[in-house]
Amino acid sequence: MSAVRALRSRRLLRQVSPVLQASLRRHYSLDVSAALLRTQGYLGGRWVSAASVFPVLDPATGQELTQVSDCGPAEAKQAVEAAYEAFQSWKHTTAKERSVLLRRWSDLLLLHQDHLARIITFESGKPLPEALGEVSYSASFLQWFSEEARRVYGDVVPSPAADRRLLLLKQPVGVATIITPWNFPSAMITRKVGAALAAGCTVVVKPAEDTPLSALALAELAQQAGVPPGVVNVVPCSREKMAAVGRVLCSDPLVAKISFTGSTATGKVLLKMAADSVKRVSMELGGHAPFIVFDSADVERAVGGAMASKFRNSGQTCVCSNRFLVQSGIYERFLDGLGRAMDAELRVGHGSEPATTQGPLINARAAEKVVHQIEDAVSRGAQVLRGGKRLDGSFMEPTLLAGVTTDMLCTQEETFGPLVPVIRFETEEEALAVANAANVGLAGYFYSQDVGQIWRVAEALEVGMVGVNEGLLSAAEAAFGGVKQSGLGREGSKYGIDEYLEVKYMCFGGLKP
Repeated sequence: MSAVRALRSRRLLRQVSPVLQASLRRHYSLDVSAALLRTQGYLGGRWVSAASVFPVLDPATGQELTQVSDCGPAEAKQAVEAAYEAFQSWKHTTAKERSVLLRRWSDLLLLHQDHLARIITFESGKPLPEALGEVSYSASFLQWFSEEARRVYGDVVPSPAADRRLLLLKQPVGVATIITPWNFPSAMITRKVGAALAAGCTVVVKPAEDTPLSALALAELAQQAGVPPGVVNVVPCSREKMAAVGRVLCSDPLVAKISFTGSTATGKVLLKMAADSVKRVSMELGGHAPFIVFDSADVERAVGGAMASKFRNSGQTCVCSNRFLVQSGIYERFLDGLGRAMDAELRVGHGSEPATTQGPLINARAAEKVVHQIEDAVSRGAQVLRGGKRLDGSFMEPTLLAGVTTDMLCTQEETFGPLVPVIRFETEEEALAVANAANVGLAGYFYSQDVGQIWRVAEALEVGMVGVNEGLLSAAEAAFGGVKQSGLGREGSKYGIDEYLEVKYMCFGGLKP
């Protein structure tokens, strides 16, 4: 019997449904410090209630965690004005002063990491160990940009005239609108806000409607760290008010910069809004990452990389591998190894349970999308080797598909769920053609032990980030961003702060030679 046929006879996590059902019958309590569980908007250094509220739900159980102020256009305008007023003094603070405040804020995140992680788990569904990792990751951006604040250097340019001196100065752009997604409700904020504050900008944060509690907890800690009123503002709002709030934050003339992480479709809408007043824009948009395994690869290492890249946050990250391309010589070995790893390592449940590695998807719509992709693939000839079913609520079985072809929906659009579609290929050229066929290009991964091939493929992949024999590549020190329709600009690294700076040329004339 071939490895593929043998895999068909097995089922992923045979006892997952009873275990999951028992788990979800329990009552889960968020149980965090009252000081960190903020439910009002944070505008101009004050906690402000709106006229109405909206619920924040635990995606694992559907239970209401709390209700948060549902800010509208008026509150958004108030936040922008507060940020603009604060900018008039914040831009004159020294780099050292900004550095000290950012480092203090970073230290507070680590001091309260257990409570911050529980907030992330309960509002996003992320397993607690991953949530703890996100808090550490969040703090790393504040620490990194606390250091980069003191390295914003200008230039002295050799002058063509003896009586002139030419200087290039770097100055903050102004008020920045920060719009962030639900899948990293803490780290996506600090990656942007850390750079903005280090540069001397002030910010208005619009968190995702599913996960506002992490943003508000960060604002509380910013206040405790001594960040002045108006420098950081947070405007939570419901899905119903999102468009109206977004219009204010992206079109107000006092806003100089927009930074957005989210879907390509939404990014295009925001770009149109920004165009009317020619605002600076940086965007980290959709991904559709290829994961290529060549015949020369260390298969065991490739399986480990696939597990890390695909199943982190149940497949709900923008750099998750989405299309798995495996060369024919090791195709069945890879499928066998990956199936065994899924059996051994993946456990579905509430994110606060110690054994859980796979939490829920963020909502029912997300689960329905994965189911639709699986059904489409099976109807076109793919074989389900593991999983394949939707469980209770928005939980999905981690799913492994073989016999996948490029006409299937799962190879044409981002999944954002725990689905591994595996395509067999014969040549390097074929793999690159499939990998580069997408109109997006955020991250890509491949495994090979052929040094020549490593250089060829790394340079040929049309993506902004490449993992070579590695399934996890994010770090505060590295430049994060994509090409094609995956976005504009870079975050993190020494380049991230440049997104919030203008270069001003000063010609100092009339000097005696």
